[in-house]
Amino acid sequence: MNNTTVPPIETHLKSIQTLIQTAKFSEAIAQSKALQQQVTEQQDHIELWYLMAIAQRYSKEFTQALTSINALLKLDALHSRANQEQGYTYLALNKVKQAKLSFEKAVQLNPSLVGSWHELIQLYRQDSQQEQVQKAANHLEKLKKLPPALLAVTELMYEGKLLKAEQICRHFLQNNKRHVDGMCLLAEIGMELKVYDDAEFLLASALELAPDHIHARSQYLNLLIRLGKYKAAEQQVETLLLTQPDNLSYKIAKANTLTGLGKIEQAITLFEQAIRQDSKIPGFYLQLGHALKAQGDIKKAVAAYQKAYQLNPSYGDAFWSLANTKTYRFSDEEITKMQHQRTDENLAITDKVQLHFATGKAFEDREDYQQAFEAYQQGNELQHASNGFDINKIEQQVAEQIKYCTHELFEVRRNLGLNSPDPIFIVGLPRAGSTLLEQILASHSQVDGTMELHNILGLASRLRGRENNKNDQESHKESQYPKNLAEINPTYFKRFGQQFIDETRVYREQAPLFIDKMPNNFLHIGLIKLILPNAKIIDARRQPMACCFSGFKQLFAEGQDFSYRLEDIGRYYLAYLKLMAHWQQVLPGFVLTVNHEDVVDDLEKQVRRILDFCGLSFEQSCVDFHKTKRTIKTPSSEQVRQPIYKSATEQWRHFEPYLAPLKKVLNIE
Repeated sequence: MNNTTVPPIETHLKSIQTLIQTAKFSEAIAQSKALQQQVTEQQDHIELWYLMAIAQRYSKEFTQALTSINALLKLDALHSRANQEQGYTYLALNKVKQAKLSFEKAVQLNPSLVGSWHELIQLYRQDSQQEQVQKAANHLEKLKKLPPALLAVTELMYEGKLLKAEQICRHFLQNNKRHVDGMCLLAEIGMELKVYDDAEFLLASALELAPDHIHARSQYLNLLIRLGKYKAAEQQVETLLLTQPDNLSYKIAKANTLTGLGKIEQAITLFEQAIRQDSKIPGFYLQLGHALKAQGDIKKAVAAYQKAYQLNPSYGDAFWSLANTKTYRFSDEEITKMQHQRTDENLAITDKVQLHFATGKAFEDREDYQQAFEAYQQGNELQHASNGFDINKIEQQVAEQIKYCTHELFEVRRNLGLNSPDPIFIVGLPRAGSTLLEQILASHSQVDGTMELHNILGLASRLRGRENNKNDQESHKESQYPKNLAEINPTYFKRFGQQFIDETRVYREQAPLFIDKMPNNFLHIGLIKLILPNAKIIDARRQPMACCFSGFKQLFAEGQDFSYRLEDIGRYYLAYLKLMAHWQQVLPGFVLTVNHEDVVDDLEKQVRRILDFCGLSFEQSCVDFHKTKRTIKTPSSEQVRQPIYKSATEQWRHFEPYLAPLKKVLNIE
């Protein structure tokens, strides 16, 4: 009996690398070719093509090397080192023009590739492109100043190997605790991994050490804007503008901050000033369009989005923003443009995804439901492939909430939180009617509408600690949170509640109550009860097929990664129902469930029910919600500026022939 085991693919790859390093190129090529017949994973094929191309180039088999690298790029056109290797091979073949294009593509994909910058400096110099020589030399100089460990971190980041990059960066900072560039890099990795609390702490600490570090402050500003912490962002951008008053990117950041603070007129003025200063940047028009849309000036918003795609015909965000108004109808010419652009192999994934979703909306409006679904499906598949979402982790979070957030927990730890009655949380799934409920409530004289606030999610993330951000092999381990809700110091709950009230004050006007409509907060209702026992929670619920499919055809800015596969969104919906049933059981009367279909059928009855739950007197303005003038920054902004309509409740039925995977998960015949 033969007990010998086949070595793992990594062992073979290391063997080939060793052969190349010891100049045994023929053996390396032979081993690569033999291994190509055995591997099944695409990533392994990519690695083998790459090693074979290097060995062939060193063997001066340039034509074969080019064939190998082209085979790799067919599997992954965005492989930065493959583009660099292609550049080297073209140079060897004296195809200088193609070499330059390959190196440019390489540094576009991964700006830390020192070898490509070296070659580009020479190629630009040969073409007397002095400005490009200077830019490349400046970038190369910046890379050379980085310690070798941080250069490796930068390369790994651009290659998408974030956990490995994080590991090396943390190790470097253990020995270099005050290294500001290292802190900035680790913060950048944190942002990519969505560990926002870590990133925020690192950047704030970096600025304490080096208040004049422009890059750290710019990073901090961008993070604060992403987190919706606009008041803090305003302070940072003012500081940056004092040092660089003519910096256009800072002016745009200030305009985005003002939009977030609801100072829309000032923001629009700033966007328009920036456009007068440089009228060729599509992103300026896009962001102006967002501000105009939030203000309710949809006609001008549309014109701004159109100008953005006129400047850049492959600008997916401009087309998606038009679709995302929900009221815009694409022309034949625009549909043709989108169809053409989304087939471009070299187009960035983000643009391609946005174009797929926009095309889906265009065909849906024309009642061509098959083409619409195909476009939505393509966009969803691409988005799912790039976000690495695992529905099992959500189901595990739900199971842990049910396990640890018990009757006993709320009995033993009751009334420890802050007694403030100010917040009204609207939770549920996105596209379940939460914006409509917010608009109804925000039309009341005693209630301020705000936005989807990240504060509860941030607190949950801090309580969870670092465990959920480790690699997949450890993902089955239980988190510290919510188990630690029974263990932490009892005084913390009141402190957390006060912190929530203090941090959210910036989004409020003068009304005594305010709304936080972050849908994902349904996962943390137990935490909310402990820190804010007098808060009100409204569960915005919608018929499962309508809700799930509406989420599937929506491209979210971030945070709803479950929505890009029909099976995932179905399982997420079921997990949500399971957890909401648990909250009703252990916290009876704490949550009011409002069905979207009931609101559509009898608006006034549901308005009175909601106001009663919130302890508010009836006001007719809540029934006439569509007349309320306020800034709205969600995809439903135009829909809630119109009287209620019933047609949307059954839109999913047009797509029913394609929704079998979703119906199966939801157990719907």
